Amino acid sequence: MFLHPWWLILLVLVPLVAWRRWSRRDQSTISYSSAAADWDERPTWRQRLAWVPTAMSLAALTLMIVSLARPRYGKEKTIVTSEGIAIEMVVDRSGSMQALDFKIDGQNVDRLTAIKNVASKFVLGNESETDKPSGRASDLVGLVTFAGYADAITPPTLDHAFLIAQLDNTRIVTDSDEDGTAIGDAISLAVDKLASLDNGETKSKQSKVIILLTDGENTAGEIEPQAAAELAKAMKVKIYTIGVGTKGQAPFPVRRTRSGQILVDYVNVTIDEETLTKIADETGGKYFRATDTDSLETIYDEIDQLEKTKIETQSFADYREMAVQTVRIDGTAIPPLLSIAFALITMAMALRRTVFRVFS
Repeated sequence: MFLHPWWLILLVLVPLVAWRRWSRRDQSTISYSSAAADWDERPTWRQRLAWVPTAMSLAALTLMIVSLARPRYGKEKTIVTSEGIAIEMVVDRSGSMQALDFKIDGQNVDRLTAIKNVASKFVLGNESETDKPSGRASDLVGLVTFAGYADAITPPTLDHAFLIAQLDNTRIVTDSDEDGTAIGDAISLAVDKLASLDNGETKSKQSKVIILLTDGENTAGEIEPQAAAELAKAMKVKIYTIGVGTKGQAPFPVRRTRSGQILVDYVNVTIDEETLTKIADETGGKYFRATDTDSLETIYDEIDQLEKTKIETQSFADYREMAVQTVRIDGTAIPPLLSIAFALITMAMALRRTVFRVFS
């Protein structure tokens, strides 16, 4: 690239000088008789190479003009440093998640399937829709699932493909002995996993966030949700709570016919929105209500905007002035352009005074 490219306009002078130089030399001819037409005198090597000193001078002139434009070679480097966020997704897989009140591509799906679909886009990003969450590439993301008790499925990790695979393998409980909604235990377990990022004397500066998705109220576990929220606050963990499901009645699968058709019945559903709101407020988070797939996507999009990864970009340029500095391009060292120009001028003058000297 050139720092002052307008100097390159002077390059139009080079062909003009060349034309004047050689046209003047061509006019220096001698008339001779037609009787000498058969004179078989071939030009000597000095005559054939008489143009070399002039060509050297023109090349030197070209290089000096280019040097005025200050050609520079190098690369502009950008260093991006990011301070990611540590996120624990806490997902309810209790029996009530079977409710078919969400839709994907026009088809009714259960609540857990809808969560899987939207959470995947939140973590990995949605390339086909630029207005949707762009992914959490720099963030550690973990997974805790719960029903009657809580399970730490995946610790906070950057291997998001593995995390989503584990989420996809999550199933709604079918055993009544495992069923229930242990919200407090799930929050406490997620806080413990986030706190483990502080290893010994090394304190993580990452923001720590829990995204809790549930469709019910706390009915199991040993720790009350409010106590778990106080623990999260003490550990500086922010909790976003999402109440999943329609209000009032929701369609539940009752049985499947021989033809494969699912029969549904409508049952009353209850979400403890008051407790979920208190949990969020206690920790500096926010409570959301997702009644369909679109609202769930909007919630994740809002959380994505609220919890931005800190990214610092530093740009610097490492340029060498080709006019006065040696540069290396693809392993080849190129001397300064002005040095080449002066060398050409010196050689042209030496040739004119010796090999191509004209005696008057």
